[in-house]
Amino acid sequence: MDYDLAVIGTGTAAMVCAMRVAKAGKSVAVIDEKPFGGTCALRGCDPKKMLVAGVEVIDAKRRMAPHGVVGDVRIDWPELIDFKRSFTDPVPEKHEQRYKEGGIATLHGTASFSGPNRLRVGERELTASNFLIATGAKPRRLDIPGEEHLVDNEDFLSLAVLPKRIVLVGGGYIAAEFAHIAARAGAKVTVVQRGPRMLTGFEPELVEWLMDAFDRIGVYVETGLNVAAIEQRGDDYVVHAEGDGRAMQFDADLVVHAAGRVPALDRLDLDAAGIATENGRLSLNDFLQSESNSAVYAAGDAASNGPMLTPVSSHDAKVVAANLIEGNHKKPDYTGVPSVAFTLPPLARVGLSEEEANEEGRSFEVKCGRASDWFTARRVDEPVYGYKTLVEDGSGKILGAHLVGPHADEVINIFGLAIRHGLTVEDLKTTMFAYPTGASDIGYML
Repeated sequence: MDYDLAVIGTGTAAMVCAMRVAKAGKSVAVIDEKPFGGTCALRGCDPKKMLVAGVEVIDAKRRMAPHGVVGDVRIDWPELIDFKRSFTDPVPEKHEQRYKEGGIATLHGTASFSGPNRLRVGERELTASNFLIATGAKPRRLDIPGEEHLVDNEDFLSLAVLPKRIVLVGGGYIAAEFAHIAARAGAKVTVVQRGPRMLTGFEPELVEWLMDAFDRIGVYVETGLNVAAIEQRGDDYVVHAEGDGRAMQFDADLVVHAAGRVPALDRLDLDAAGIATENGRLSLNDFLQSESNSAVYAAGDAASNGPMLTPVSSHDAKVVAANLIEGNHKKPDYTGVPSVAFTLPPLARVGLSEEEANEEGRSFEVKCGRASDWFTARRVDEPVYGYKTLVEDGSGKILGAHLVGPHADEVINIFGLAIRHGLTVEDLKTTMFAYPTGASDIGYML
């Protein structure tokens, strides 16, 4: 065999697993057809948050303008993109150097299986005792006329000039976050969502409160519509949508795919290696190992075993590395993984939703309320602030926590810690948090 382990992809999961396996004395190669670094560092979480940093200033100025903060501020989009690139541009070289310093072979090209233990990379074929599929995710196919006119998250995050009219197809994380960025940077933004509301992975009460922030910045959200086609007319686009007996058209300079992502597996020729899939996902056992080819493991978005989040990719990679080094014994544990939509203000959740808790037959108490009059909200004049918590009867353990408003993206981590380690309401209420901070509100949410 050429290598003990060949890793397809160079993002978070790839880096964590490759480094651990190489440190254990095994020969490792990583392969990527794109610049090294993966989605989070180059095309997702990190560059998105760089852009959010700019529009946070716009949002703060708007809120505080009646309270003594004067002067005009605006987004210079090209300069904001340059700021983002100051982080992303050095990433590929730094990542490749890290791999090389770790004694890991770095290969560039499109990888596809040519046998159970063989991989083709361009004109080269290599063999390995084991493989890790860490190829991330890609936009879901919509199978509509004009789909080729859609741009993806990578394109949006690299726009040299911000278009005046943007239509986002879909209503999840990407749509919500990009809408808040683009609208505050000066674009007219429309969201077209097929479901009855946006952000269906979050509690309906909190999403309803957050919609006030969408209205405040002029984002037009149209729900209950399926996009049927995208038509190009010169330099412009027309998005055709229908639903509930309605037919609507939306004019745009840019149409963004925000309708969900699926594991990026289609270019791997999985059949050649006997790697089974079901409904577009790898068939994996409890050890993140292929059920049909024991040489193959998967981690992160490609595995799609847990939530499609960067911390999950890292967690999966540690599980796979342990199983490769010591034999199958470790299973992933996704208890208490927080997720955040980085809107302004942010929306966050961890643990069970009310619906999920009921489906599991749990006995619990719900506390839910909008807290616009609490100091945390009033201090920054942010009317969108609220919470929903689920506490198990008897044990007092936190089953779920859902937040929207200032500092929600940070405070949710404390609830995540509580859920993962079985802390109770009493544990949190008797903890003395710094005051006044977002965390100091926790006791009043329980």
